[in-house]
Amino acid sequence: MPKFSDIIGQDMIKEHLINAINTGNVSHAYIINGERFSGKEYIAKVFAMALQCENRDGADPCGECHACKQALSANQPDIIHLTHEKPNVITVDDIREQINGDIVIKPYACDRKIYIINEAEKMNVQAQNALLKTLEEPPEYAVIIILTTNVDALLPTILSRCVVLNMKPVEDSLVKEFLMKYVQVPDYKAEVCAAFARGNIGKAKILASSEEFDKIKTEAIALLKHIDEMNINDISKTIKQMNEYKLEINDFLDILAIWYRDALMFKATADANNLIFRDEIRFIKQTASRSTYEGLEIILKALDKAKSRLSANVSFDLTMELLLLTIKENSNL
Repeated sequence: MPKFSDIIGQDMIKEHLINAINTGNVSHAYIINGERFSGKEYIAKVFAMALQCENRDGADPCGECHACKQALSANQPDIIHLTHEKPNVITVDDIREQINGDIVIKPYACDRKIYIINEAEKMNVQAQNALLKTLEEPPEYAVIIILTTNVDALLPTILSRCVVLNMKPVEDSLVKEFLMKYVQVPDYKAEVCAAFARGNIGKAKILASSEEFDKIKTEAIALLKHIDEMNINDISKTIKQMNEYKLEINDFLDILAIWYRDALMFKATADANNLIFRDEIRFIKQTASRSTYEGLEIILKALDKAKSRLSANVSFDLTMELLLLTIKENSNL
């Protein structure tokens, strides 16, 4: 049963929405801005259900009334999810047909009529201008919830007419606790997934359940353990293998970065308790002892540089070759 208390982190957003429900001071339009998998859709679901609930428990939807049961079965006529046939764009026709043309009709069963626009960054300019007309003079019963991964893709005139709520990274400790409780993974795996997710609860959940991620992590650690022994032919073979998970290369690079951050921390403190890869402490010690502080910093900067190059569509093989050579040169000084 969706409740505000089930939302991990995001205390400011929860407080704002709960206060709006309890005081009746609900805006006609909200923008929830955050990464993919960060929980925007869940927050919108809880908020929409709470607004339509006939017998709320505080601010939470009761889950038992007719409106809640309809919402839980995705069959609530006064909660409308905008859809779009073209995968990469929300067109002006989508907005006109599903929102502008529908919003003038009063709610069927509830006091409010709620529209949820997911992936709003995909609205083209014409679609945004069409939505703007509705935002300027919305019916009193209407609430529009706009979900986006990139608030900068929306027109300033839309932003000025909405309450903008920005998702924040969730603390690693809360992500770890969530994974151990709800995904039922052991503490060391939960800690690794929390570190890679960087505060994104949905991504952490995906990583914790992903066999592909486990494979990438295993391959990355195997590379790290032997890179100082590799020659140019070995590096070329490794790059060919890395092409198999080119789509997940950022996860691979994050694994390398966390390894070298662990090595840097251990070199500075000689304390293994705060390391992510505590189970690999023998090899972390080796990395820390073989590299200088400067060498580890150079490697970490090279990893960031590799990500930037890949984002700019620089050759994958060339980027990986430069990166691995830099790591090799600086991991045994």
